[in-house]
Amino acid sequence: MIKASLAQWLERLESLHPKEMDLGLDRVSVVAHRLGLLPVSTPVITVSGTNGKGSTSAVMEALLVETGSVVGVCSSPHFTRFNERVRIAGAEVEDELIVQAFEQIEAARENTSLTYFEFATLAALWVFREQGVEITVLEVGLGGRLDAVNIVDATVSVVTSVELDHQQWLGDTRDLIAIEKGGIFRSDQIAVIAEPSPPASLVELAQDIGVKALYYGRDFYCEETPVAWRPTLSMADGSQRHMPALPVGPLLPVNICAALQALLSLGETFSDEQVHRAVTGIQLRGRREYQEIAGLEYLLDVAHNPAAVKKLLEYLELTPCNGKTFAIFSAMSDKDIRCMVAACEGRFDAWFLADQAHNKRAVSATGLAEILREEGNQMISLSKNITQAFRRAQSLMRSGDRLVIFGSFFTVAAVMPLLEKDRRKLTQ
Repeated sequence: MIKASLAQWLERLESLHPKEMDLGLDRVSVVAHRLGLLPVSTPVITVSGTNGKGSTSAVMEALLVETGSVVGVCSSPHFTRFNERVRIAGAEVEDELIVQAFEQIEAARENTSLTYFEFATLAALWVFREQGVEITVLEVGLGGRLDAVNIVDATVSVVTSVELDHQQWLGDTRDLIAIEKGGIFRSDQIAVIAEPSPPASLVELAQDIGVKALYYGRDFYCEETPVAWRPTLSMADGSQRHMPALPVGPLLPVNICAALQALLSLGETFSDEQVHRAVTGIQLRGRREYQEIAGLEYLLDVAHNPAAVKKLLEYLELTPCNGKTFAIFSAMSDKDIRCMVAACEGRFDAWFLADQAHNKRAVSATGLAEILREEGNQMISLSKNITQAFRRAQSLMRSGDRLVIFGSFFTVAAVMPLLEKDRRKLTQ
C-alpha cells in the first residue's frame, strides 16, 4: 500500500469535516484519550488573546532554545508550509513525522469527525510525545474556551490581549470575548494577563476559577522609550526582577514581557544575556517583517483587525522610510474593515487592492475600493489577484519607497513567495 504524502493528507483534511470551523472539545477529547495523549506529561503554557499570540509564543520558544530546553510549539496558521505549525527546539518537524501522526489519528478516530485544526492539534501533541519534548507551548487558534488546544490543562496560561474580533463566534463585547479567552485558565495555576485594560469579566473569571493572576502594569511591566524598553518581572517569592534595557524591535514589548513572565512563572531560569540573545535574534514571519530587496523596502504584517492595524501604524511612524509608502491590502469579510481603513487615514500614498478568488471569506477588490473611497482615499489600484497587485505596486516604487502588505494571513502568505523569487533572482 502506497503511503499518502503530507500534501495528500492535507488536501483530504480540508474536506473531511462538514464545517471548516466547529468549536467544541468533545470530539477532539475523545480521540485524544484514545491516542493516550491526555494528560500531557510535560509542563504546558497555553497562549490565548486577540493579537500577539504568535509573538509571545515565539519569544518563549527562542528563549527556551537558548537555555537548552527541548520545547515543542503548536501554532497556527501557517504561511507557506504546514510544518510551520509543529516545531521542536525551534525547527519545523519533518513531513514523515506529521504523516505518522495523521495515520495514528485516523486509526483512532473511528467514526468521530475532526476539523483540519483538530487534526493539526492532535498531530502536534502526538509528535511532541513521541519526540520527548520537555516543555509544550500551545497557541490557541480561535477564542480559547472551546478551542482544540484547550483539551490540555495549562500549567501556565497567558492572555495577550482582548479586542473585538471574530464576534460571530466569540461575542460582540470585550467582556464576552474575555470570557472565551480566559477559558484556558485552570484552578490553582498561574495566569499571565498581558492585556493592559482587562475587562471586568476576565478579572472576575480569574477570581472564580481560582488562578493566581499576574497582571501587566501591576505585577509585571515595562518602561519604554522610543529606542529601548526595560522589563520588570514578578518572582515567585513576591520580589521583582529588574532587567537591563532591550532595544526596540518589531515585536511589541508587552508581548515579550508576557513571554518572559510566563517562563519565569513556570520555574524556568535564564540570564539577562540569554534574554538579549533570544529576543534580538527572533525573525518572526509576517509580524512587522522587514525585507529590503534592490533598494526597495517591504514590511509584512498580519494585522487583521482594528487594534492590530493601529499598532502597525504606530510602528510605521517610529520607523519612517525615505520615500513614499504604499499598501497592499486584502481582508476577510468578517472583519471590521471600515475601522481598519479609517485608522489608516493619510498614511499611504496609494492602495493596491486584490481579489482572492480561491478564498470565499475574502472581500473583493471592488468592495474594498468602495470602503476606501468612502473614507476619502483616491489613489486606488484594483487587481484580479495579489500577484498582480504586488507587481503593479513594484512598478511604481523607487529607491527608498516602502510597500506595506497587511490585512490578513492570506494576504501576507501570498506575497512571501514573490519576495523570495525576487531575492533569488538577485543571486543568480
